[in-house]
Amino acid sequence: MTARQVAAYLNVNERTVLKLVSEGALPGVKIGNQWRFRKAMLDAWLDDQMLGVVPQQVELDYRNRAPRRMLDLASCFQPSHIVPELAATTKIGVIEELAELANRLGLVRDKNWFVGALIERENIMPSAVGNGVAFLHTMNRHPEQVIRPFMVLGRSRDGVDFDALDGRSTHLFFVLGLKFHELHLPWLAKLAQLFARPEATATLLAAPNAQAIFDSLAQAERTLFPSHSGN
Repeated sequence: MTARQVAAYLNVNERTVLKLVSEGALPGVKIGNQWRFRKAMLDAWLDDQMLGVVPQQVELDYRNRAPRRMLDLASCFQPSHIVPELAATTKIGVIEELAELANRLGLVRDKNWFVGALIERENIMPSAVGNGVAFLHTMNRHPEQVIRPFMVLGRSRDGVDFDALDGRSTHLFFVLGLKFHELHLPWLAKLAQLFARPEATATLLAAPNAQAIFDSLAQAERTLFPSHSGN
């Protein structure tokens, strides 16, 4: 796609597209003096924008979308959803270990499907946003495969090479299982902002067990997004 086609697709000015891609905020490649874009990467980038796992760069138009159902952290996430010490040391290993947890908890119907869907998204655009954190999810919603919306979390104190934007190892792996397009996790954008600070990652790495990790995230939700904390 050209910059003009991307501008029409995103419903923004072409100058906005050129500004975003030149700043590295929008995925694109320069061939000669022209920018070119892959639609699959744009869709992945938009998905991350809508979920709030990366800073929002464009004003997304929700006027023609169904009202989004709000989910608090406790409805999707519990201490049992945490692997405090991942055994995996590779990207594929991390995905398989966390997909196995989701399957064991009865959150997805087919572990192999979930592994493949997460890898498909990773192949289009890595989910590691830097500062030791990754937010993994599938490209599309699959209500027939996801039993209910969820998040699982794996921690690796040693870190794993996850193709992070900052080139460093990733230590915290948040995996999202989303059932419908209109589901909204209001705390997720705040948690993503929280983990833009290295000290937030350090806090979870220092937590002694799964319960302490959960309590820390629940406290962050109450502090950062009190109106949707469920309290």
